[in-house]
Amino acid sequence: MKKTLPLLAVLSLAPALAHAHTGVGDTHGFAHGFGHPLLGLDHLLAMIAVGLWAAQIGGRALWAVPLTFVSMMTLGGALGITGVPMPFVEQGIATSVLLLGLLIALAVRLPLVFSVPLVALFAICHGHAHGAEMPENASGLAYAAGFVIATAILHGIGIGLGMLIQRTTAAPLIRFAGAAIAVAGVYLLT
Repeated sequence: MKKTLPLLAVLSLAPALAHAHTGVGDTHGFAHGFGHPLLGLDHLLAMIAVGLWAAQIGGRALWAVPLTFVSMMTLGGALGITGVPMPFVEQGIATSVLLLGLLIALAVRLPLVFSVPLVALFAICHGHAHGAEMPENASGLAYAAGFVIATAILHGIGIGLGMLIQRTTAAPLIRFAGAAIAVAGVYLLT
């Protein structure tokens, strides 16, 4: 864990990795859909942050927050694929990184009635970006399955890290991770 945070800080300074948005080069099928959330710092941090925050909230949020994100991201992806316009998608994605990081850093434990709609809004932005930028000749179902599965795995990693950190004497580390994510969100907004 000591090596992970400095690595995230260094990666946040790499503009080429700041956005995962595809459409350049070979972008077909499952592998490329799977790579989209993994290769863009904006998506990667948001997906892990969702898991960290769910672990921090605990209880039913442990499954409701990530499940909401994946479900609404899928809806957003369908909207993007079908060409439904959505303004401020990039700003919504960057804002999701910033706000999720702040929620973690400040240990905000919103009730599900507030946390679920908030995560749903962020997820629609992420999904819309995935769907809108999918090349016309890509296999839509395979591509979508790739980014949905990668997202679920990243949520799981965030949940696992969050639960592990909270069970150790390094519990404040989760708040530090949130602060680092929020700083990356500021970078992405600029």
